[in-house]
Amino acid sequence: MGNKYHPVSFSGEVETFRFFSPLSAEFFADCWGYPEGMPQKWYPYQLTAYEEEIREALGREHLEEEGDRGLAIYLHHKLLERKVYSMQPSVESWNGELWGVLEVQTFGMLSRGELEELKAEWRGQCSDGFGEGFEQRPVMIEDGELYISFWNPYSFQIQTEQELKGEQEQATGIQMGGP
Repeated sequence: MGNKYHPVSFSGEVETFRFFSPLSAEFFADCWGYPEGMPQKWYPYQLTAYEEEIREALGREHLEEEGDRGLAIYLHHKLLERKVYSMQPSVESWNGELWGVLEVQTFGMLSRGELEELKAEWRGQCSDGFGEGFEQRPVMIEDGELYISFWNPYSFQIQTEQELKGEQEQATGIQMGGP
């Protein structure tokens, strides 16, 4: 597949990796004396207590026509559309904060360029596609409504799990692997 300048091969192995990006949220209280319609900004450390509720809300976002592929059916990049099997959004607590996560399954490893293109596709989903829709529907919690955003124009970044967790482990002196 591909051409003589950019040969492409698909291995039969399915590779799985994850992207992490910061979340932000607004909370609308049902009580506590806040004026109706006045949101509170919530930070990722505050969201960890509601990880399960947010994960359940993400499950309700999954459309039947997406099937097992999830957001991969919306890829614009034709090569990635064939090479990426699935893209499933979720959340995960890491280092005291709740992060937006995209679990990706691919046929074979992605090149650095393909990885960057996939990050660009995910960035678009966070700001205008999946993320825009998700942040408009409340996650109901005991005291009110949370509106979760996978996109923040001021501090948005996408990191692989290795980039995020590897940096933290190096900063704290933790090493992975054996002696």
